[in-house]
Amino acid sequence: MKTQKRVAFTTLGCKLNFSETSDIANQFEKAGYLRVEDEEPSDIFVINTCTVTELANKKSKQAIRKVINHNPKAIIVAVGCYTQLKPEEVARIDGIDLILGSDNKNAVVEEVEKITTKGTANLVINKLSKETPFVPSYSFGDRTRSFLKVQDGCDYYCSYCAIPNARGRSRNNSIELTVEKATEIVSKGVKEIILTGVNIGDFGKSTDETFFDLIKALEELPGLERLRISSIEPNLLTDEILERVSHSKVVVPHFHIPLQCGTNRLLQLMKRRYTTSLYQKKIETIKRLMSDACIAADVIVGIPGETEEEFEQTVQFIRSIDVSYLHIFTYSERENTLAVKMDQQVPVEIRKKRSKLLHNVAREKQRYFHQQHLGTIRSVLFEATESNGLISGFTDNYIKVELPFKAELINTTQWVRLIKINKNDSVLGELINT
Repeated sequence: MKTQKRVAFTTLGCKLNFSETSDIANQFEKAGYLRVEDEEPSDIFVINTCTVTELANKKSKQAIRKVINHNPKAIIVAVGCYTQLKPEEVARIDGIDLILGSDNKNAVVEEVEKITTKGTANLVINKLSKETPFVPSYSFGDRTRSFLKVQDGCDYYCSYCAIPNARGRSRNNSIELTVEKATEIVSKGVKEIILTGVNIGDFGKSTDETFFDLIKALEELPGLERLRISSIEPNLLTDEILERVSHSKVVVPHFHIPLQCGTNRLLQLMKRRYTTSLYQKKIETIKRLMSDACIAADVIVGIPGETEEEFEQTVQFIRSIDVSYLHIFTYSERENTLAVKMDQQVPVEIRKKRSKLLHNVAREKQRYFHQQHLGTIRSVLFEATESNGLISGFTDNYIKVELPFKAELINTTQWVRLIKINKNDSVLGELINT
């Protein structure tokens, strides 16, 4: 009797990567492989890499080496954004067997089955072009939430960003095909779908449709309790979308809107497509329509040319707007980007210092947002994880809530009163009997 081959996965980076890893795993399972946890012995090990920063490159390389050390007999496969940009660098890692680029992830099973012996790094890397097709995917694990990839690539080419080179041009499926994927997700018992992509507000460019039309279509999907929008550019988050969300019973009041910095001069250097004034008005519109909305902002510190005064202006701008929490990135030089050629590179130690200061502001913002909601009653979708006798879930407006574990709460939506802020930045809740 033929022994079933085992395959394991490690994923780095964004939620888009996680959705694509799920799709790759599904392909292996359909081909007869058994998926196992990453700490278990396996015959094939796939690492889905990230390249959003130089640190991400380093972590991807470390992850590959760690997997090789723990699985010396396994076929080791590296895929994704880092491998797309740095295939030769990955190929120099002793023990790697197969290297696939961003556009080749769908061929992992096929390429793995071509390998008969270990010892050679096989490269399968396509050059990305306007004709590179869109490949849909979604994550599936605990049945509670699923990240649905609705768009890929980016046409913006911001001065600091290597992702367009790693992911290619903006592209998407039609709304009809996207709804079909969402229907498939809901049929598995998933209660919440998070729309993800590289630049999701650009959805529709390749099919002559709009992101607004996609939201309207998904709202009508039977059985879908929650629809969450992931990161979306401020210039693409239209008032039409915000008005729709404010009256929706499905789309939740949670927005992730990249800011990057708080001065117009630096935004222009970054080749961003908005001003601080537009960003501020967007936040004010959200809060006017949905006062309880959660708003996240991405910020980059230490971009070339950022003076001490401009960093302080960014801090003051963030303090002046009603955002709920921050994702902070320390600038790192990336090959083939405009920023790496700019004058006035900020010393690394100053970048780290500014990042630390901004993290303090981030904690203040998040704590204030949580405090505003203490005593209120929110809907919480509970997840399957248990930690220290507690079960956790997220409110519609993305506050993590914990209460004593009850198995019957898993993958259910309950009304919960928010009681107090825990040390781990979650909030203690109590069930409301309705």
